[in-house]
Amino acid sequence: VQLQAFGGGLVQAGDSLRLSCAASGLTAYSFTWAWFRQAPGKERDFVAAISWAGGSTYYADSVKGRFTVSRDNAKNTVYLQMNTLKPEDTAVYYCAARRGNYSPTNSEYDYWGQGTQVTVSS
Repeated sequence: VQLQAFGGGLVQAGDSLRLSCAASGLTAYSFTWAWFRQAPGKERDFVAAISWAGGSTYYADSVKGRFTVSRDNAKNTVYLQMNTLKPEDTAVYYCAARRGNYSPTNSEYDYWGQGTQVTVSS
């Protein structure tokens, strides 16, 4: 099983970025997919999740209205569209997958991508 996250970069406050997470070696349909982020010296926090089967989405309060999680069935890929970025969004972003229903707890995820850095300057 492999998850590959990419799309990070250095942007200015107010800009947008789209992260992608491509999955291989598993059947995406039975999984819940999530994005987490970890800033220096902080814990890895939940950002957003999507249920592959039903498409239900979940967001941390800090990103509601600015971030959108989506999936592409044909490409086995999950996306995180990030708009109106703020300096406090700066972190390494990780995609993750778990069998079963949604959870905001990082320890309950079975598979992880390598992380992609997002830096937002003020």
